[in-house]
Amino acid sequence: MLGFIMSAAMSLDAYDTRILAELQAEARLSMAELGRRVHLSQPAVTERVRKLEAAGVITGYRATVNLQALGYGIRAMIRVGRAEYARVVKLVQQTPEVINAYNVTGEDSWILEIAVIDVAHLDAVVTRFCILAETSTAIILNPAREHQPMLPPRREDVKPPIRKVENA
Repeated sequence: MLGFIMSAAMSLDAYDTRILAELQAEARLSMAELGRRVHLSQPAVTERVRKLEAAGVITGYRATVNLQALGYGIRAMIRVGRAEYARVVKLVQQTPEVINAYNVTGEDSWILEIAVIDVAHLDAVVTRFCILAETSTAIILNPAREHQPMLPPRREDVKPPIRKVENA
């Protein structure tokens, strides 16, 4: 849905796509350096970035932090069963350990990513959500991919599903 809204409001060319790739790799680039990397003048790249922001394609800039360096030894995913939406939202807002919270379809209503100091801290956070609904928790051992840069989808990159061929 968001992709449709974005493409209806603004079509992206190769320069816009390159700007998005560069900013997702390194958001602190100066406009002069960004322009150099994408082969545009500083005023031209600044105008394009402003248009991407105004169209809602670029929604913000942030620092990525090392949670272990901050003292969080465990990251986990909590799956929360069916619960009253407003109560979960309120508890998420009151729980600073929740990094990301997703209201989802399927057997569970919510998937939460949390960061905690240790197992006792994990137990305390999970217990808060157990009061609302049944939960299931998985500790993240090794993230295989995080913060994947995203560019506009291209139809030619979409592969058809593999279909099982039955013997006749």
